[in-house]
Amino acid sequence: MKKIINPYRSTENGKCFGCSTDNEQGLQMEFFEEGDYVISEWEPKSHLSGFKNVLHGGIQTTILDEIACWVVFVKCETAGVTTALNAKFKNSAFTDKGKLTVRGKLISKDRRFANIHAEILDPEGKVCSEAEVQYMIFPQEMAIKKFEYPGIDAFYQ
Repeated sequence: MKKIINPYRSTENGKCFGCSTDNEQGLQMEFFEEGDYVISEWEPKSHLSGFKNVLHGGIQTTILDEIACWVVFVKCETAGVTTALNAKFKNSAFTDKGKLTVRGKLISKDRRFANIHAEILDPEGKVCSEAEVQYMIFPQEMAIKKFEYPGIDAFYQ
């Protein structure tokens, strides 16, 4: 697995709820690349639970959207915005049973849109939730100017 660096950390976007390791109330996700996938090994916190130590569905949806965003950064080499997200909850994701694996994979891409499959797996590898996420992607020049996309090299050492 290859570590993906968060180049936004030292910018004014550095407090992202999903990916900033400096946001104490955020998810503090970190990312790796493995083949076609962008992956995050993520330890859920108890305050993010809904019913009986089950990770809240809204938080799961946020996590699925966040991994999809990083797929756009790394696999599409640009920035974008979510236009659709269809989540399905298959099995409980617990906040007290260890790390969850979050992964996303680019399914298709054209000039304007990227379609990503994202999923959260429990410590045994069972799918807890999954989503089909559509991002409107921007030409790289626009992503650099309007969305501070730093270029693909900034994500690696």
